[in-house]
Amino acid sequence: MLSIIEQIKQGQLWDFPGGIHPPEQKTLSNRTAIAEAALPPKLVLPLKQHLGAIGDLLVSAGDKVKKGQMLTHTDVALSVPIHAPTSGTVIAIEQHTIAHPSGLSDRCIVIEPDGEETWTAKTPVANYHDASPADLIDHIRLHGIAGMGGAGFPAGRKLQSGLGKTEILILNAAECEPYITADDRLMQDHAEEVIKGIRILQHILQPKLTVIGIEDNKPEAIAALQAQVSEQDNIVIRVIPTKYPSGGEKQLIKVLTGKEVPSKGIPADIGIMMHNVGTAHAIKRAVVDGEPLIQRVVTVTGQTVKQPGNAWALLGTPVQFLLERFGFKADKKLPRVIMGGPMMGFTLPHTAVPVTKISNCILAPTRKEISPTTQEMACIRCTACAEACPVSLLPQQLQWYAKDEDYDKCEEYNLFDCIECGACAYVCPSEIPLVHYYRQAKAEIHHRKQDEINAERAKQRFEAKKARLERDKAERENRFKKAADNRRQEMKSSGGDDAVAAAIARVKAKQAAASPDTSTEKKPAVAAAIARAKAKQAAAQAAQSENTEALPDNTEMAKLREERKRQARERKAAKQAAEASSDLEAPASTGDAKKDAVAAAIARAKARKAAQQARATETEAAEPEKAEAEQADEPADDPKKAAVAAAIARAKARKAAQQARTTETEAAEPEKAEAEQADAPADDPKKAAVAAAIARAKARKAAQQARSTETEAAEPEKAEAEQADASANDPKRAAVAAAIVRAKARKAAQQARSTETEAAEPEKAEAEQADAPADDPKKAAVAAAIARAKARKAAQQARSTETEAAEPEKAEAEQADVPADDPKKAAVAAAIARAKARKAAKEAEQAGKNAPQNHEEN
Repeated sequence: MLSIIEQIKQGQLWDFPGGIHPPEQKTLSNRTAIAEAALPPKLVLPLKQHLGAIGDLLVSAGDKVKKGQMLTHTDVALSVPIHAPTSGTVIAIEQHTIAHPSGLSDRCIVIEPDGEETWTAKTPVANYHDASPADLIDHIRLHGIAGMGGAGFPAGRKLQSGLGKTEILILNAAECEPYITADDRLMQDHAEEVIKGIRILQHILQPKLTVIGIEDNKPEAIAALQAQVSEQDNIVIRVIPTKYPSGGEKQLIKVLTGKEVPSKGIPADIGIMMHNVGTAHAIKRAVVDGEPLIQRVVTVTGQTVKQPGNAWALLGTPVQFLLERFGFKADKKLPRVIMGGPMMGFTLPHTAVPVTKISNCILAPTRKEISPTTQEMACIRCTACAEACPVSLLPQQLQWYAKDEDYDKCEEYNLFDCIECGACAYVCPSEIPLVHYYRQAKAEIHHRKQDEINAERAKQRFEAKKARLERDKAERENRFKKAADNRRQEMKSSGGDDAVAAAIARVKAKQAAASPDTSTEKKPAVAAAIARAKAKQAAAQAAQSENTEALPDNTEMAKLREERKRQARERKAAKQAAEASSDLEAPASTGDAKKDAVAAAIARAKARKAAQQARATETEAAEPEKAEAEQADEPADDPKKAAVAAAIARAKARKAAQQARTTETEAAEPEKAEAEQADAPADDPKKAAVAAAIARAKARKAAQQARSTETEAAEPEKAEAEQADASANDPKRAAVAAAIVRAKARKAAQQARSTETEAAEPEKAEAEQADAPADDPKKAAVAAAIARAKARKAAQQARSTETEAAEPEKAEAEQADVPADDPKKAAVAAAIARAKARKAAKEAEQAGKNAPQNHEEN
């Protein structure tokens, strides 16, 4: 079986799937030789004119440059520098629109030519046969050679990838794109230089066979090349059928060798290297002549151009300048300029875009020559695009996924195998710009992958930094540990441990010496405070358990507090009395001693009433009660004084009963009648005392009737009575209890008086009665009779709602009739009187709330 090389030498050809035959239109520009373009007034050199990274700037605005001078420098293999196309001045380094389908701007160097064409020092290789491949590759890279077939891949990096493994070297001379004739004219006019460049490539790669693939529509170029090739060159010129896109790298390899480049692979993977004939010409100029890539052949064609042809254009020449050089006249209805051919080119945003290393054609067609793109329509699934695809892809599905931004599916359907030839879009009846979708999807995928690479690099840097910090920390800890060990060793050798131990012992001794002082200063005081607190707590608990049996002796303090409160009350009462006296306009003295005394008594009664109303809002009655109880402690040893206190309590109970009469407007006459009846026995003191006792019993009975609506008061009354009985043998306790009762009676009277506004008249009457001389037995009897009448009136009102209280009242009245000079019985009577007084006060309160309020002025 013949090898691939033998088959190629025998003239065997293969074919690739798909492909189309668009109108060529090459005869417009391939009939004339390559012209020399004039020097433009300004050159715009983009920093990026190739695949890969851009170099670092070596010049700045205002610098003078010479022709062929390096403007950027880089040590990266996938990058090439750019050189000054002519001598002149760098007037700016700025953003400018570049030759790219996106129409975006990029950083550019703007040079103003001086017209002198002054060359910088050239650096040719004297004899490339003696130079090593690595030196030649580096020389080619430094002279800015990039692939001139359209991809712009750095030639030096491409040659380096094929060193030692290239069996077949292919020169691409097919130039299948319609309208473009730059390579055709280059081979016709400079065939010798092209063949010399191929020989340099053969010297670097050492292939077993070199093949020039050229379409059969270029007979002049074929003849020119054959004239320069000799038998010892080991170069085969292979003419292939005209078919688009046979000029594609993978398609031409398939046609010439029958091999297929693997998906996502390169030709070097199968032992094949391919370069464009324009690249071979530039390599010859760089190696033999020492000239960097500063110009290239550009086809200017289209029916709007008066004299279409090819020209040597300096890199950076504005497209508008070239168009004017060949007589361009824009179409009136659809003016447009295309960079590249009609199949793979793109429309320029304006004609100020500069020529770059990969610009091989400027096409300015009319509207009829190349129909404008119409509105995109829906895919009809005709499969014409799939049949025309030279890579056997499914263009319609790739377009759906690209439009839907499903980039994973795009990669799954081998989007990156697409060579963007445009055959699918050319045959699409729906006029869908398929290549545009593919380019956009490729750019997005590249962008995302670059982000992932950057993220991975950042992660690696972070992990490396973290590891470095941990390593530094471990080293630092080890260093400190080692230093500490060294110090310990030194201290052991010099006896330093004893000194340290001695210092620690001294510190502990100081602490031990200081601690006893602290304990002696602080602990006794703390213990004493604790003991006092415990004693107080025990006393409080004992007092709580014994109730009234163990009372603290705070008599003096209570007296002082009570005295201050009494003085405050007197001052307040005096102030209110003064205000009342000013409002009431007391009558002046009439000269009659008796009338003057009555007026003074009325004034005193009003003053007492004002004081009592002020005390009605006081809720802290506990302290006054205790204080009064303590004050009453002094006369506790005198039974006679205890009896007097009980009598006073009974009098206050009668006063509380009198307050209930505030709702009675008809009591005046009965009182007078009873007073007249009581006047008969006024001369007998014994009878007067009996009458007073009866009155007291009736007052107690009225208080008991008030208890008929209060079912919860029985137990407190019994308890209080029992306490009073228990304390009857003890005169001191009896006196204390009587004092507490008096305080509570006062409080009840004040609360009852808070709702009484019409009490002026009874007070006047009582004041007049009280004004009589105390030593007149007759008047005293009259006053007692009046009091009894009022008590009976209060009892009658209470009896209106009580029908079942007769028997208890009689029993209590009989108990109350005991002589007042028995201390034990007096104490019991006082306790009973206090309980009844409380009930009477509550009943009076309820009656006062329901009674109408009568306001009278005296």
